[in-house]
Amino acid sequence: MLTVGLTGGIGSGKSTVGRLFQKRGAALIDSDVVARQVVEPGSEGLERLREAFGETILDAQGHLDRSAMREVIFQNSQARHRLESLLHPMIWAEIDRQKSETNAPYCMLVIPLLVESGSQERVDRVLVVDCPEDMQRSRASARDGVSPQQIQAILDAQATRAQRLAAADDVIDNSGATEAIATRVDELHRQYLDLADAR
Repeated sequence: MLTVGLTGGIGSGKSTVGRLFQKRGAALIDSDVVARQVVEPGSEGLERLREAFGETILDAQGHLDRSAMREVIFQNSQARHRLESLLHPMIWAEIDRQKSETNAPYCMLVIPLLVESGSQERVDRVLVVDCPEDMQRSRASARDGVSPQQIQAILDAQATRAQRLAAADDVIDNSGATEAIATRVDELHRQYLDLADAR
């Protein structure tokens, strides 16, 4: 199945763009949602994290305590690599399973850190949702209510705008009117249908 990796920085509008493609018939799989699914209580994923990092990463109900997990990996890059080596194979296996169960013409796979994780080879095309950094800041602040310092820390951890654009096969400029986005999505949807047919 033709798979398009949809990516962009914080506040760029990935979710909005993803929903527009889904409305037009694409299968939409969000890697952040899948990452939560593979560590649900009772899952093999959560058990493997517990074995690796101990009980302190669980809350009182036996769910993954994300803030506790963040504390562990922010203080220790080895712990972050260990977490990624445990989770990433499970996430990709679940993505593949979900893809195999859809009969959509192509799959739109939302991966916020596609460029940072070097996962471009897992998709057929890279679609970047792009807007200026000041716009990312104001959108992220309005949406999540996070502090300017937290937004800056996230921006610093992500690929630069130039790095994302260099990796892109296709770009959606999300700095203007909503109607312009829909028009661009229509263009790309037709292009992806043609590419899917050619396969």
